[in-house]
Amino acid sequence: MQFSCSECGRRFATEENLARHTKTHAEGRLYCCSQCGKCCLSKSGLRGHMNTHSDKYKCAECGRCCGNRVYLERHRRSHSGEKPFECSVCGQRFITAGNLVRHNRIHSGEKPYKCRVCGKTFTQSGDLYIHMRVHTGDKQYRCSLCEKAFGRFGDLNAHMTVHTGDKLYKCYVCEKAFGRHGKLNRHMRVHTGDKPYRCSLCNKCFSDSSSLPRHKRLVHGDR
Repeated sequence: MQFSCSECGRRFATEENLARHTKTHAEGRLYCCSQCGKCCLSKSGLRGHMNTHSDKYKCAECGRCCGNRVYLERHRRSHSGEKPFECSVCGQRFITAGNLVRHNRIHSGEKPYKCRVCGKTFTQSGDLYIHMRVHTGDKQYRCSLCEKAFGRFGDLNAHMTVHTGDKLYKCYVCEKAFGRHGKLNRHMRVHTGDKPYRCSLCNKCFSDSSSLPRHKRLVHGDR
């Protein structure tokens, strides 16, 4: 049995996890960072987040600050190239087990998270949570330099590189640098040849997620 949030549709394995999640919809019950405005469910979560603004768990390679030692070790794999978790279908490797689980949904087509407003489905709960801001118009993260606002803290961080010019994520193969970790991941497929996105109609594979729906629309007339 799964327990669904009545606000955003996100599903949980236990009632305890659902109860913890519902706090994110209750104003005044969150612990918010005084530096960036990000809100956490608990004081301990806020303490971990505050570490990202300090040098306590700082990566010696790129200077990124992590919330705890576990996240720092996981981050270091992006520099070493270590990817211990392998997909049994296409052979693509991942830094974390969670990334592998989410990747497997590409092959299975599973999209367990459904928007209660428009019915759109998602492979990841975080994508649904972010999608809900399309309906609520919530953009709580605002740039202090140009006043542009974002629905995700990560998008604000990535946007700041427009002003600073920082490119913290460097390819260990060709040393090309990027302002966002996701762009580095996509770039790495140039070297690995990975094409994890497979068309269910003709089995053609693509390295970028945006290329698959475009292919289906142009070749198969998928609307």
